[in-house]
Amino acid sequence: MKIPLLKSILLIFLGAVFSKAEDSSKILIIASNITNMGNTEEHDARNNLWEYAPPYHVFVSHGYEIDFVSPLGGNVPFMMDPIGISSYTIKYEGFLEKANNSLSPTNIDPLAYSAVFVGGGYGTLFDGASHQELLEIIARIYENGGIIGSCGHGAGAFANAKLSSGNYLVQGKRIAGFPNSTEKEKSWAKQGALLPFLVEEQLKRNGAITINKTSIEDKHDVIIDKRIVSTMFLPSSAIVAKEMLILLEKKLHKQ
Repeated sequence: MKIPLLKSILLIFLGAVFSKAEDSSKILIIASNITNMGNTEEHDARNNLWEYAPPYHVFVSHGYEIDFVSPLGGNVPFMMDPIGISSYTIKYEGFLEKANNSLSPTNIDPLAYSAVFVGGGYGTLFDGASHQELLEIIARIYENGGIIGSCGHGAGAFANAKLSSGNYLVQGKRIAGFPNSTEKEKSWAKQGALLPFLVEEQLKRNGAITINKTSIEDKHDVIIDKRIVSTMFLPSSAIVAKEMLILLEKKLHKQ
């Protein structure tokens, strides 16, 4: 009679361990459902493929399971042609299948994810940055010890997130988002006039220590501060993903 009891206890214990291991190997990617900025010229506001596909490849090639989430769920549109690693991950790693079946925020359990990543493209500034459920998901993942990563305009998606203390998530942290100086010299969003806010400006307004092209020697540097990994421009998106995994591995070894 004792052996079946011990066996049952062991199975329950192992189930809990494997469940925890499975949860800790899941990463959430936030993307936008927006295609343009709502003006007659239809300035492109889709997600930037080159800021999403390389990190996705890094995550899955290291054994992590990925879920996409968007404000509306379902299809998330991308700009930029699939070349290099973007083409590879679309063809062999199911990138578009995952992205085009994104979950809605109501289907997300923040405790099931060890990290969250947001790439660039203007879309998230219009829908994700003001979506209360998504902001709460980001904050809960972080408060549960998770890692946050962003590239370019992606930092704008969590600029308004608040912790349970009432403080902004970004307060007092060094963060590199798409800089004001570059935004104001580009025509992509009419020098930023079409945007709900400028990323660097909003981060600073909510207490972040913003990193821009004047405060670092290499504008493609990746900034790591208090479990937030960020960069200003798309060439470093894959490096952001790798640095996120390094932090996750360090956390795992401490447990």
